Amino acid sequence: MTQNKYHTPVLLKDCIEGLKIQPEGIYVDVTYGGGGHSKEILKQLTTGRLIAFDQDDDALNNKVEDERLILLKQNFRFLKNNLRLNNAVPVDGILADLGVSSHQFDEAERGFSTRFDANLDMRMDQHLRLTAKEVLNNYEEDQLRKLFMEYGELENSAKLARTICTQRKSKTIETGNDLKAIAKAFTRWGKENQYYAQLFQALRIEVNKELDALKELLIQALDVLKPGGRLVVISYHSLEDRLVKNFMRSGKMEGDAEKDFYGNSLAPFKLITRKPIIPQEMEMEQNSRARSAKLRIAEKLANSQLASSE
Repeated sequence: MTQNKYHTPVLLKDCIEGLKIQPEGIYVDVTYGGGGHSKEILKQLTTGRLIAFDQDDDALNNKVEDERLILLKQNFRFLKNNLRLNNAVPVDGILADLGVSSHQFDEAERGFSTRFDANLDMRMDQHLRLTAKEVLNNYEEDQLRKLFMEYGELENSAKLARTICTQRKSKTIETGNDLKAIAKAFTRWGKENQYYAQLFQALRIEVNKELDALKELLIQALDVLKPGGRLVVISYHSLEDRLVKNFMRSGKMEGDAEKDFYGNSLAPFKLITRKPIIPQEMEMEQNSRARSAKLRIAEKLANSQLASSE
């Protein structure tokens, strides 16, 4: 399986420039996927090393044969421990390309895409037990309402959750089409696909505990980065981007940075991008996944400490 068939890397040039790679440095790609970003990092290294993470078995088939690369089948929420095990702390830069890969969207049986009538799976790590089907058929009504509202930002979350709980009593919700048939009544005319996409997003985030994993990644990234090390993150929806923006600005998931006695900010990062970098029109035309991408870059300040353990 070639990288281009698996996944086209988004904002590749901007990510590599953002990392400000030192040829002898240690870098981390926490979302290896098709290896597109990793290959470019390796091109910049001489005696340096690259540690890459991916929890998807399919991604391991894309491993580049390079003695400077260690590819770990791990969720990036276990960043710090795995870097320690590989004698790779501190690091000079960390790259995260969040969300679902092109390959995962295009593989119908994975259940990520609204385009296919596939079983509602949505596991990034196929060894996990929880699937989207189990969420829909077993969660309590209030649990469904909350995740639709918080993770999908869906209108009529309460009514949708109630309807799902009623419908599943007579017929198990098995496939994407089963779910869309129930949700159709809550869509706006001409905006059906947007509603379905937000609904699938909410389920995917719940199944993979994506926001919890992202919070853990950000906290650990600050711990393992060298002063002057770069954190480079691409996000694809507002929930991810808000967490990344807040953490880069303040070292906290919410709120402003703490201040010292003199009123100086104790933010642990210098912002390299005050506003996110977004793809050029040509890239968005060539790669539909790039349309919602936002890239943020920050540099760890000397003597910075984590202001919050949340």
